[in-house]
Amino acid sequence: MFQYSFMQNAFMIAILISVLCPLIGMFLVLKRYSMMGDTLAHASLAGVAVGLMSHVNPILSAFLLTSFFGVVIERLRRHFKNYAELILVIILSLSVGIAITLISSGVVHANVDSFLFGSILTVTRQDFYLVSALSIISLFIVSKLYHSLMFMIFDEEGAIIAGINVKWINYIFSILVAATISISIQIVGILVISSLIALPIATALQLHRGFKPTLLYGVLFSFIDIVSGIFLSYWVNAAPGGVIALISVALLLCVLIFQKIFYRRSPLWKLAK
Repeated sequence: MFQYSFMQNAFMIAILISVLCPLIGMFLVLKRYSMMGDTLAHASLAGVAVGLMSHVNPILSAFLLTSFFGVVIERLRRHFKNYAELILVIILSLSVGIAITLISSGVVHANVDSFLFGSILTVTRQDFYLVSALSIISLFIVSKLYHSLMFMIFDEEGAIIAGINVKWINYIFSILVAATISISIQIVGILVISSLIALPIATALQLHRGFKPTLLYGVLFSFIDIVSGIFLSYWVNAAPGGVIALISVALLLCVLIFQKIFYRRSPLWKLAK
């Protein structure tokens, strides 16, 4: 299958997003803000529609508009501290409304199914270059902000007292989430991208390890989900997004079952009885 250029491009992009998605997802999950990923994933549909309408690369337009919505969410979150989930609903409604209006009105002369469900057939070499650039920049920024993000996750007020510019780091992190979603939608699809951000980390958390081991296991599980999903979707001729989501859930269930069996066989469980 690797004699086809689209499979080569899809596989190389899969490697990049299998690292970036759990890296960003780790911070989102620990911040109890997983729904932000789902909101911005739907917001990226508006970016895709605008890009197709204006003949701009849909990945780039999705990144720009999703980044804008991410900054708006962070801005509003400071004014509605007790209603954070309401902000997500507002942004979700606005972005989906824009997307549906543009698509249904006929001004978008293209099929958006490949972005909704994911498609390995439409991935080009130019998409790979754009995804690579966004991935490298995102990984560089995360490496520079790693310790500050760690501090903010567990004690945001303490981070402020320590002199960390929490406000701007949250803005930057919102843009990183937007970049992660934008580079993933073409393969994974808008409807299930949030699962790719959260599920590998949810699976890794079941192993009850430290922060870094959990992150590494999350990357491993993400790689398994995406690569096996791409291969299986190719053979069954299905959209990769749905297959990847099913594999992600199946892997989570397998880890849960393994943990339950292992715990029952451990001496500590027998002692507890």
